[in-house]
Amino acid sequence: MASATTYRKNYTAPTHWVDKVDLIFDLHPQRTRVRSTLTVRPNENRPNDDFLLNGRDLELISITVNNHELARTEYAILDSGDLLLHGISEPSTIKIENVINPTANTSLLGLYVSNNNFMTQCEAEGFRRITYYPDRPDVMAKFTVRINAPKSVCPVLLSNGNLVEEGEIDNNWHYTRWEDPFKKPAYLFALVAGDLKCREERFTLKNGKKALLQIWVEPRNLDKTEFALESLKKAIAWDEKRFGLELDLERFMIVATDDFTMGAMENKGLNIFNSRCILATPAVATDKDFARIESVIAHEYLHNWTGNRVTCRDWFQLTLKEGLTVFREQEFAADMLGDPTARAVKRIEDVRYLRDRQFAEDAGPMAHPIRPESYQEINNFYTTTVYEKGAEVIRMMQTLLGKEGFRRGLDQYIRLHDGSAATCDDFLDAMAKANMRDLSQFERWYSQAGTPHVLVETHWNPRAGSYTVTLTQSCAATPGQPKKEPFFIPFDIALINAKGNPIPLQLQAETAAKGTSRVLELTETQQSWTFINIREKPVPSLARNFSAPIIVDYDYTPDELVFLSQHDNDPFNRAEAMEKLSMLCIDEMVADFEHGTRM
Repeated sequence: MASATTYRKNYTAPTHWVDKVDLIFDLHPQRTRVRSTLTVRPNENRPNDDFLLNGRDLELISITVNNHELARTEYAILDSGDLLLHGISEPSTIKIENVINPTANTSLLGLYVSNNNFMTQCEAEGFRRITYYPDRPDVMAKFTVRINAPKSVCPVLLSNGNLVEEGEIDNNWHYTRWEDPFKKPAYLFALVAGDLKCREERFTLKNGKKALLQIWVEPRNLDKTEFALESLKKAIAWDEKRFGLELDLERFMIVATDDFTMGAMENKGLNIFNSRCILATPAVATDKDFARIESVIAHEYLHNWTGNRVTCRDWFQLTLKEGLTVFREQEFAADMLGDPTARAVKRIEDVRYLRDRQFAEDAGPMAHPIRPESYQEINNFYTTTVYEKGAEVIRMMQTLLGKEGFRRGLDQYIRLHDGSAATCDDFLDAMAKANMRDLSQFERWYSQAGTPHVLVETHWNPRAGSYTVTLTQSCAATPGQPKKEPFFIPFDIALINAKGNPIPLQLQAETAAKGTSRVLELTETQQSWTFINIREKPVPSLARNFSAPIIVDYDYTPDELVFLSQHDNDPFNRAEAMEKLSMLCIDEMVADFEHGTRM
């Protein structure tokens, strides 16, 4: 049966808000008992008093509303598995008890058993396989979790937040109780229980407090976790320094398991990783492996603020957390390299991945904007367009606003939306207001698919000493979007003189030159800029550092490519010139070979 299509335009707010969730787990491989207590209040703008709680593959035991146990006729279990409660017209306490079978949960969504350990994966819609709940990202609540389990099977019991209590139940069973002081959606819930060992360290934060950092793995893998712990420390320190964002919990935990369907998951305070993204030793890992581990750990940690403290209102806004955090991860990885040449290599690698994967996606039948308008299957949303192109859209904002302006905008975004579920429009609005800029046209990067082409035409007037650059943008039709409106494209340019030096750039309307590179703001289908005091014909360096996810159409001569490969002070464009020159040489050799064969 085909899945129903969900549209962004049809979003409606929840009928009820959940302020607090208290969960109790009695762990058993085949019959785990889950008891949840929800503190609920109706949304004032609700259409009726019905309260829908999502559920999948749950064995319902009982439901109590305000101390009244409901009879079977007082609620409905829908064909989907969801639970519908009627008449929730006032703030209520709802208690639900159900049983699940983690061993039989082969979807690996919700709570499942892996190598005799209990694990969870709740993004995007896995929590509904644990208990009945409004499983949507805009329902944010404070969670407390108690885990009961046999010590012999599960000596380690972990969940989100801070450990507030632990103890013995009897000679075999023990428990832990966890409290997350921050509101979160259900997709960020996590539970891990089993036979695990950890590498840990007390890490001093910028505010002077000490946080406990732990890397939990199966015992045989403990010797492969040192680099992961060092990477986590680097990510925490970097976010404090670069964006002023501190670790907000008493502890931060990472768990690695072989049987995890995703690379990693940013559950609040308890990240879960596939082992290949954590484990490494110099004896078996390459430099590339170490770099990947450092980046992935940073990505999931950096979600603590861009994804967790501020989350998505709905899944159409996925790039709000993923595109932003990929950008932050890329900036972290570049800063860890330090050396300008190494940073350039990182940028070249990121752009190459984008061109190989995302440009192909934009050019094919599955092209979609970074904020899609509809979906049939939510798990199909996790694309290179949403992630990598989304990161480039964020980077364009930093290019337009500068690092300080971008920081102001991010500060305002977090200040306004901390503890809430936001939208891409909220992010754009924060950036615009913090910098007093009109970014309304920039929104088209969120709503239009495709890779724009920018045709570059230049004209040097030796008599006037002027150099005119004309940019013309176009974008091919994509499914459902036959005609595209002009994008807001930041186009970074420099002009290099015959000695290999960048020329100070002064536009006709300016009284003095303003630096040797300029970010042109292309907002129309075609625009021209004329620079003055250009006394010799320059070679243009175009879209420097890949200033926008576009294709630049400009016919450099082989001599110009040689010149740029020698003199361009933008490392990315130097590499571009070398690559284009190499391709010209290869094409020429192939042509010569074919000509020789025919002869």
